[in-house]
Amino acid sequence: MSPVLADVVGLIGSACIVGAYAYSNIAKSIDFLLFNIVNFAGAVLLCISLTVHFNLASMVLEFVWMGVALFGIGKAVAARMRA
Repeated sequence: MSPVLADVVGLIGSACIVGAYAYSNIAKSIDFLLFNIVNFAGAVLLCISLTVHFNLASMVLEFVWMGVALFGIGKAVAARMRA
């Protein structure tokens, strides 16, 4: 992957995470499944970008972010199945 494409992918990932955070602060009612899917996608895109522009601390942060998002996805899916 070219450095420019890695930057674009990383910027899209960052936009996903910032957009999800903004949504959580603006929305009257949060769709937790959507919120966590967008956060997970953002973290994945940032990890892809970090394979070109590696930074260990950022990579660890994104893996933790993916783990938290996966937990949230599981919790949201379980809640929907109970409803």
